[in-house]
Amino acid sequence: MGIIEIDMKNQLFTHHSSLTSDNLEWYEANEKYLRNALDVIRGLLTSQHPKENIHLHPPHHPSLALSELCKAFQLSDFERNLLLLCAGMELDGNWGELCAKGSNSVQSYPTFNLALKVLPQGHWSAFLPTGRLRKWQLIHIGPGAVVNLSPLQIDERILHYLVGHDHLDQRLRGIVKPLEAQIEIQVPSHLQIAEQLANTWSRSQQTSEGLPAVQLCGDEVASKRAIASHACQMLNINLHIMSAATISALRNSEIDDVLRLWERESILTNSALLLDCDELDATDITKESAIARLIDNIPCPLIISSLDRRRSLERPVINIEVHKPSTVEQRAIWHNALGEVASSLNGHVETLVSHFSLNATTIYTVCTEAKGKGGIGENTALSTLLWDTCRSQSRPRLDELAQPIELGSSWDDLVLPEAQRQVLRDIAAHVRQRAKVYEKWGFGNKGGRGLGISALFAGASGTGKTMAAEVIADELRLDLYRIDLSQVVSKYIGETEKNLRRVFDAAETGGAILLFDEADALFGKRSDVKDSHDRHANIEVGYLLQRMEAYRGLAILTTNLKSSLDQAFMRRIRFIVQFPFPDVNQREEIWQRIFPRKTPTAGLDPGLLARLNVSGGNIRNIALNAAFLAADAGEPVEMKHILQAAKSEYAKLERPLTDAEVRDWV
Repeated sequence: MGIIEIDMKNQLFTHHSSLTSDNLEWYEANEKYLRNALDVIRGLLTSQHPKENIHLHPPHHPSLALSELCKAFQLSDFERNLLLLCAGMELDGNWGELCAKGSNSVQSYPTFNLALKVLPQGHWSAFLPTGRLRKWQLIHIGPGAVVNLSPLQIDERILHYLVGHDHLDQRLRGIVKPLEAQIEIQVPSHLQIAEQLANTWSRSQQTSEGLPAVQLCGDEVASKRAIASHACQMLNINLHIMSAATISALRNSEIDDVLRLWERESILTNSALLLDCDELDATDITKESAIARLIDNIPCPLIISSLDRRRSLERPVINIEVHKPSTVEQRAIWHNALGEVASSLNGHVETLVSHFSLNATTIYTVCTEAKGKGGIGENTALSTLLWDTCRSQSRPRLDELAQPIELGSSWDDLVLPEAQRQVLRDIAAHVRQRAKVYEKWGFGNKGGRGLGISALFAGASGTGKTMAAEVIADELRLDLYRIDLSQVVSKYIGETEKNLRRVFDAAETGGAILLFDEADALFGKRSDVKDSHDRHANIEVGYLLQRMEAYRGLAILTTNLKSSLDQAFMRRIRFIVQFPFPDVNQREEIWQRIFPRKTPTAGLDPGLLARLNVSGGNIRNIALNAAFLAADAGEPVEMKHILQAAKSEYAKLERPLTDAEVRDWV
């Protein structure tokens, strides 16, 4: 028994416990066929077989590694035998002696010269850099002064493949990985896209033209991967994924190496590549150039996943937009995920569908998480868990563009005239009853600019605009994000729209409440268009209005000066709330509520404190500062502490604190 037989038997024994009967049968057949093939080469090296009589019988078992490799790379019999000559060097400890005997020299390794001497049907083209063996890096030439006498070595990845271990090339690890199995597509529109992709490639295979790249555009990353996976399954193609961010960090020479290795891997394993560009910054020219180089030069089946359409200068690219499941599709997914429980939730599924725009993967995750928290028995508890889990799963990533606001204010904290309070209640009702009015009652089918709910909060600083947004968010159990428009607006043309798009796209899934502060920065009175900057300023305004009207949640704008806003813009806002400067009675009410119950106080007179002619925001600052002063003195909050804090606040406002305001305080 030769070394090759012993080694392979040991390999089979090692893996025996993890193999099914079919796999074990394949391993045994593959080992036998490879051993027989090496025996033939061994006979040629020892002159036991005349070159003209050599013949390797086809395997009885289909899809054995050697025959599959030869078919994939279209190797001639001579090229196959040369590959086996190199493989034997790695699998048989006596192979070096056989090589020396076959070449009648001291060269105890395979060479081109040895191959031409002992293997039948030899041809020099097999040794060319453009030949199949070297083009696909099946073999490598070692150092030597003479090419045809230099050592030949089989590529390690190819060696492992021949003996039955089909693992990804080590040099591609960290760059390419098999795409994990995706859940079955349950969205009809996504299934249609997968079928479209598969049909496109299937038709292209029947022509002389190469396969076009297919670009799946949109922010539905999980859905795009499921579509790509399903399309490849339909074509019986494996799918691997490559991160564009990883590739873009490589030098051009390194990218070329990856291209060659992946092209070989694609042929060897019948695989397509999913290039993940979703996290790539399209404004980075250097990285974009690297990705364009990859897309234009990779000849294998390629699917590109990106937020926006990318342009290829050389390769045909078919662009397909992938959207979230429609309302009807999401409703069906919710019912499938919840099972029988869905019918007992008293319309809560409709509310979830109306407010949260989720893909199939997220919906199943939400249902699994909510049920796992123990809400399956009580419908009310499950409804609450589903809502809170949706809110958590869909929480946007807004980075530096938005600031999450912690909720802690209630209606009791809000001191406003009743008319304004009623408008705020109406706003909350519109958000809460969105599903009933738009879906069940049919208003969603009526014409108009959009189904978004927009509001303008106008008033001086500190009059309660942000607190009102907090109160609404708390009642609706929604997240609240503050966006400073003065920071979002950019002097560079197109950057403002890009920033706004990032905000709305990120928040769309969960319908978070968006509070756009300092609207004056963008929504001042529009003047006649005099130059390109005026024109783009109007475009920015129009873009934000359009996104607000289409946004499935609540978008609130705040301004300190309502009169500075353009009337055409005002007409497109559904709710306008004017926050007045508090009069003396309202200030007294604010002072009565400003200190938490746990705060120790002594001798405070809200009537006297109300003389301070400041807004509610300033009152809060004074109260908080007074609390710190009292705590540091080890005393309850008294009028003297508030007096000291008021002096500090007035100094900050650059206003004098008059005797009339603080008379009889201390």
